[in-house]
Amino acid sequence: MIEIIAAFARWTQLVANLIIFGSCIFLAIAGQQKAVFESSWATRLERGLPWLGGIILIGLLGVLATTTGEATGIAANTWRPDAWLEVVQQTRMGQMWATRALFALVLLGIILYIRQVYRVRWHYILCAVAASLPLIAGSMVSHSAAEEMPLVPVFTYALHILLAGIWFGALPAFLLIIFSKEDPGKPLDLLSAESLKKFSAVALPTMVIIMGTGLIVADRMVGKDYHALVASAYGWVLNIKLLLLVIILMIAYRARSRWLPALTQNNDVEQIQNGSQRLRKWVSIEFVLAFFLVLFATILANTKPAKHAMVENWPYSFRFSIDATWYEPNVQLLFWGGVALLILAAGSVWLGFKKKWEMRKRIGIPVALTIASFAVALPPLAVDAYPETYQNTPVPFDAISISNGSLHFSQNCTSCHGPQGQGNGILAKTLPKPPADLLTEPHTARHTAGDFFHWLTYGIAETGMPGFSNNLSEEDRWDVVNYLHAMSRGYQARLLSPRVVPEKPSIGPPIFSYFAHDGSSGYLKDFRQKKTVMLVFFTWPQSQDRLQQLKASYDKLGELNTTILAIPMNDLEQQEILNIAADIPFPVVTEGANEIRNSYILYRRTLTHPDILGEGVIPEHSEFLVDRYGYLRARWIPDIDENGWANMNFLTQQLAQLNNEKAILPPPSDHVH
Repeated sequence: MIEIIAAFARWTQLVANLIIFGSCIFLAIAGQQKAVFESSWATRLERGLPWLGGIILIGLLGVLATTTGEATGIAANTWRPDAWLEVVQQTRMGQMWATRALFALVLLGIILYIRQVYRVRWHYILCAVAASLPLIAGSMVSHSAAEEMPLVPVFTYALHILLAGIWFGALPAFLLIIFSKEDPGKPLDLLSAESLKKFSAVALPTMVIIMGTGLIVADRMVGKDYHALVASAYGWVLNIKLLLLVIILMIAYRARSRWLPALTQNNDVEQIQNGSQRLRKWVSIEFVLAFFLVLFATILANTKPAKHAMVENWPYSFRFSIDATWYEPNVQLLFWGGVALLILAAGSVWLGFKKKWEMRKRIGIPVALTIASFAVALPPLAVDAYPETYQNTPVPFDAISISNGSLHFSQNCTSCHGPQGQGNGILAKTLPKPPADLLTEPHTARHTAGDFFHWLTYGIAETGMPGFSNNLSEEDRWDVVNYLHAMSRGYQARLLSPRVVPEKPSIGPPIFSYFAHDGSSGYLKDFRQKKTVMLVFFTWPQSQDRLQQLKASYDKLGELNTTILAIPMNDLEQQEILNIAADIPFPVVTEGANEIRNSYILYRRTLTHPDILGEGVIPEHSEFLVDRYGYLRARWIPDIDENGWANMNFLTQQLAQLNNEKAILPPPSDHVH
C-alpha cells in the first residue's frame, strides 16, 4: 500500500511541476505580444497554476512520509511527523527533499505574486526558472546521481526532464486554445494561431533533444545488459514508456502537419471543422497518454536499473549474440543484408512523405521492409539460451575460486578437454563431437558464465559431455566457471610484456586476500586508487639474487607509489619463510600463497612461448604490475624476457608511466559474465 501511495505522490507532484514549467515557457514564448495575457485561454491557464503549486507541496509531503516509512522499515513512521523531521535532519535524502520543498514554496510564492500584479513576459520567465529548480533538485536523487562520476549523468537527466516539461507542460495551453474556439467553422484567431506556431517551432527540436537525452540516460541505466530490457521490471517499464512515446510522436506529427494548418491557414469550413474536431480529439488523447508516460517515467525512476537487475531465470530458449555467431558462415552477409533493408525502410518513409503516398502505402511499405530486415538479420545471430544464461555469478573471480576450480577441472574434465583445456584429452577422439578448445579459442568470450554453469550442471546433448550436478556442488561448478575464464584470460594475456602499453588497460587479474609474515593482511582491491602493486612470484633459493636487487631498490620503488607483495612458488615451511623475509623489507605472503600462485600461473604464456602442450611449464620466477585502477598492465618472466626488469631503470620507467596515467576505464568487475 505504501508503495502505491509513494508512486502516486511522486507522479502527481512531478506532473504538476512539469505543467507549471511548460505552461510558463509557453506563456513566455507567446507573450511576445502582450495581448495574449488578456485572452480567455491564458486567464484560465493562470487560474490553475496556484492549485498546481499546492499539489507539488502536497505530493512532496507524501513523498517524505512514504520515504520515511520505507527507509526506516517501520510502516507507522509514514504517519509520524517527528520521524519525518528526523529523516530530513539526518539523511542526505531528507536534505535533498527539504531543498525541493523550499524551491516549491518559492515557486508557489512567485505564482501568487504574478496573480496579483499586471502580467508581463518576464514574470513567466521568472516563474519557469523557479519551476525548474525542484525538477533539477529531483534529479540529484535519481539513479543518475548514484553513479561514480555523477556530474554528466545528472546534467543529462536534468536536461531530459526540463525539455520534457517544455513539451508536456505546454499541452494544457494547447488544449485550452483549441477548445476556447467558439465557432468550429472558423479558423483560429490570429493571436492564438501565432501562439501555436511559435510553440510548434520550438516543439520539434525540443522533442529531438528529449529523445537524444533519453537514449543517453537509458543507456547508462541499462549498460551492456541489453537482455534485461525483455527480462526485468526496469526493461518492461522502459519498453512501455517508449511505446507510449512513439504513439505520442505520431499524434504530434499529424497535429503539426495536417490538423493545425487546417485551423490556421484554411478558409474551407468543412476542412476547418474536420481539423478542429480531430485536433481536439487527438491532442486530448495525446495529453492523456502523456499523463501515463510521466507515470511510467516516475515508476522507472524508482525501479532498480536494468544493469543492476538480476535475471535469475531467462524466459526464452534463445538469445542474440554477435560475439558467438559473427564468424559463422554467412552470418555477416545476412546481417548486413538486413541492415540494407532497414535503410530502405527508412528511405521509404521519406519517399512516402515526399510523394504523398496514401496512408496505407505510407505505413505498409516501411513496416513490411522493417519486418523483412529483422527476419533476415536476426535469426543468424540467435544462439541457444538457458534459464541460467544471465545469472550473476555468486562466487567472485578470485584466487580461491580459481584454485578450487582448477582442482575440480583436473579431476573431472582433463580426460576429455586435456590438462590445459585445449580439447585434446585422452578420451577426446572417442566422443561423437570433439571437445571445445577452452584455452586458445575465445569460447568464454562468446558464451555467458551462466551458459557454462548450465552445461556443467546438465551436460550437453549429443556431445558426450555429462552433467556434474551430482559430483560438484553449485559453488564448485561456479568455481570451475571462474577457472575456465581465468584460463582463457591467461592465454589472452600472452600479449603482456615487461613494457607497459600506455593508456591501454584491458585485463582484470584475479583478486585475492592475503596474510603476510609481518602480520599485514588485506585484499588486492585495497590498493585501488592508491598504489601500483608489484607481485613477485619467487622460488627459493633460485630467486635469491632478484629479491636482494628489489631490496636495494625498495625505497626508490616506494617513491614511485609502488608496493611489493612477494608470493612463494614452492612449498616452504613457516620458518623458512620467516628466514627469507627477515632479510627483505617487503611482505612475504604466507596464508593464501598457494591459491594466488595457482591462479596467476595461468598468466604465464607469451607470444614466443605459448606453452599449450602437455602439462605446461611453470616458470620459477615471474613478476606482474597491477596498476592503481586494478588492471594487469605488464609482466616479466626472466627465463623468457631475458633482462627485462633486472634493469631497474627500465622498471622505474614503467612505474612512472603508470603514475602519469589518468583514469580512463572503471575498475574491472570482480565477477565474470
